[in-house]
Amino acid sequence: MAGDDDYVYDDKTGEWRPASEMAAEAAALDLVRDSAGNVLADGDSVTLIKDLKVKGANQTLKQGTVIRSIRLTGNPDEIDCRHETIKGLVLRTEFVRKR
Repeated sequence: MAGDDDYVYDDKTGEWRPASEMAAEAAALDLVRDSAGNVLADGDSVTLIKDLKVKGANQTLKQGTVIRSIRLTGNPDEIDCRHETIKGLVLRTEFVRKR
């Protein structure tokens, strides 16, 4: 049987699956998505979909506020960004929509 090394055992399903298929699924899981399911990348602009109180800044970011030039973190649920008045801001992706 040729191509035996192209299959990998999947612990979740208990089956032998093609390595390329498993790699594609792993890459899809690493994508960072906004609240609408759009893929986010470094440098994108996002809009807040909800008023957010900022801890430690005693300020509220209003719905519709545009945040420019985001940076992705190691966590697919969070993005690092800057606002005019708040430096080092980390937002959850569930509260933003890609512009």
